[in-house]
Amino acid sequence: MAAGAARARGTIAAMSTDTTGTAARDGQSRHCGPADSPFVRACRREPTPHTPVWFMRQAGRSLPEYREIRANVPMLESCRRPDLVAEITLQPVRRHGVDAAILFSDIVVPVAAAGVDLDIVAGTGPVVAEPVRAAADVDRIRPITRDDVSYVDEAVRLLVAELGDTPLIGFAGAPFTLASYLVEGGPSRTHAKTKALMYGDPDLWHALCARLAEVTLSFLRVQVDAGVSAVQLFDSWAGALSEADYRRYVLPHSTHVLTGLADSGVPRIHFGVGTAELLGAMGEAGVDVVGVDWRTPLDVATRRIGPDKAVQGNLDPCVLLAPWPVVEAEVRRILDEGRAAPGHVFNLGHGVLPETDPDVLTRVVALVHELSARPAE
Repeated sequence: MAAGAARARGTIAAMSTDTTGTAARDGQSRHCGPADSPFVRACRREPTPHTPVWFMRQAGRSLPEYREIRANVPMLESCRRPDLVAEITLQPVRRHGVDAAILFSDIVVPVAAAGVDLDIVAGTGPVVAEPVRAAADVDRIRPITRDDVSYVDEAVRLLVAELGDTPLIGFAGAPFTLASYLVEGGPSRTHAKTKALMYGDPDLWHALCARLAEVTLSFLRVQVDAGVSAVQLFDSWAGALSEADYRRYVLPHSTHVLTGLADSGVPRIHFGVGTAELLGAMGEAGVDVVGVDWRTPLDVATRRIGPDKAVQGNLDPCVLLAPWPVVEAEVRRILDEGRAAPGHVFNLGHGVLPETDPDVLTRVVALVHELSARPAE
């Protein structure tokens, strides 16, 4: 663990003298800061020199350098060490040449900071010691301040200095997904306990989600104030709901988070899995970009979301395991479908799978840039 931390500090120190940001994007032309980057411009539906690309879970188990530096370091601890967070966040930027970095963290980090007793168990995910069952359980979730997540503030500031013109995306889990973890006590396939509480005690449900919305908004505010160029709100489990239930039980709380950042000046992205029937409603939550999973073509998604939002996505992560001609054909298809949107950020339809060959990701970035290159005006 000490050796890994030393490597992280050494890498960051070696890069810190490069104030232009070329260490993060070696050999690529520079822009006038992250706000004028292809990624941010696409989020704002402005012209871009090429379609920007990044990957959900790009910093993670697909990279051997990640597995090495995370060896024997528990997940929550790694999220609380700014030097480690910075190094892990930078790894895919250096390796793949993606157009944006995303902060290495976990959606339960702010919930733990708010006093919930939980752990991230390898091979399982977040496990909550005392699941939410009553109003007293909600009352134990306290508001958070910058001091409660000072390690996130420090990590973001480190990264902004290192990344130069490459934008950094901050993120958080949406109230519904966080509530589901807290009610279920961990991951769930059916979300049965979550729905039982939602339907059976709507007052308690809304009290829980309102509390989590405040925690989430505070967590994102810390990241914005520290310098992230965009934020993404992950509602990973929202696809378990009908549109009617989503609008009644979820949308008001996600809207509270996203509209609470309206004055921040940074693009807001909203993403969920299995949300084909929810895309229009998710687009109403106060966002600039709607993330689309691999099940819905981007041109279809654009019609559902409307012409005033950019889209992000949506290569099936499993395609990356196929022979290269298959990958290339799917990348071309998605770029073609993405042209229907007023702005397109190329991404996967969910996170990078651990068994993905990193070289394939690097080739996808280069291919997207090549195929989408636009002549300079």
